[in-house]
Amino acid sequence: MTTYVVTIPGTLHEPLTGEARSVLLGALRPADPQGTEFGAAEELDLLSVDTEQSTLTIRLEVEADDSNAAEEEARRIASDALDKAGFTIRTAPLGDPVITGIDAG
Repeated sequence: MTTYVVTIPGTLHEPLTGEARSVLLGALRPADPQGTEFGAAEELDLLSVDTEQSTLTIRLEVEADDSNAAEEEARRIASDALDKAGFTIRTAPLGDPVITGIDAG
C-alpha cells in the first residue's frame, strides 16, 4: 500500500455555513494530509474555500494499491463528508480527483 495525497476541486451552489463547515471538516479530518511528509512540507490545508468564486478544494490522504484506487477512495470520502454536511451532488458537485503527492516512505 502507498499513501497518496489527492486533491479534489468542487463547486458550491449553496453557501457553506459555519455549522456545515464544522461538520465537513470533522468528517474529513481522519484523511488530513498533514500526517504525510508531503502534506506537512507543503502546508496543505484539508479544505480551502473561495467564497467569491463559490469553489472549494479538498485535499486528502488515502492508502491505496494504485493511483486509480486512491482517486476513487478520495472521491468517496469527500462525497460522504459533503453529504454529512448537508450537500448533494447538485449543490456541491466535485471535479476530477488529482494525485498531488505520493508518500512511499
